[in-house]
Amino acid sequence: MSRTTSYLGLGTNLGDRRENLAQAVRRLNAGPELKVLQTSGIYETAPWGLTGQPDFLNLVAEVSTSLSPRQLLVRVKELEQELGRQAGPRFGPRLIDVDILLYGDSVVDEHGLQIPHASLHLRAFALVPLAELAPTLVHPVLGLSIANLAEKVTGLEGVRPAG
Repeated sequence: MSRTTSYLGLGTNLGDRRENLAQAVRRLNAGPELKVLQTSGIYETAPWGLTGQPDFLNLVAEVSTSLSPRQLLVRVKELEQELGRQAGPRFGPRLIDVDILLYGDSVVDEHGLQIPHASLHLRAFALVPLAELAPTLVHPVLGLSIANLAEKVTGLEGVRPAG
């Protein structure tokens, strides 16, 4: 069965943020169809899209999966539910958020699923930890390296290593 290396962005700004991330990574690694290969450091980041809420902790997980992009989306949405994520405003506070940033070098544009993540190139909180893991990886639509995108993205001042 073929496997694809993918990158998932994880974020949380409610409750025990470090434990939320740790639980999510553990649960991602719970079956043979999805294995966490490595994770970036944890970054504390200013809210994006909706200010006036607590800062986030973010990381990126490099995973190997035999799931299709759609199956992977279903799995990460199930994980969010398992960990207690509640519906709320777009870009609002959340217990856990898991986004598919990249799925190999695939480009997917389907209802409810866009890979690479549609806002990846605009989000310092995703690009900085992604560049830590895969700086030479090339964005399959923009044709630029992740390191290059991370250097040029606005909002870098709002992304700092979580001590």
